[in-house]
Amino acid sequence: MKSSELKGLSLDELKSKLEAEKDNYGKLKFAHSITPIENPMKIRESRRLVAKIQTEIRAKELSK
Repeated sequence: MKSSELKGLSLDELKSKLEAEKDNYGKLKFAHSITPIENPMKIRESRRLVAKIQTEIRAKELSK
């Protein structure tokens, strides 16, 4: 998801998306620790998406 798409979401939508993505990231890490997943780059993409969402949430909180 691009940061321009994130900017169009409301604060509540961002928070729900953050929870879902954190859950997905945890599942990916757990699955990879048990047996290597097919594409480990998904872990990095997921971690970066969590960071982008957190950054956008913080920017919206500061602009209030």
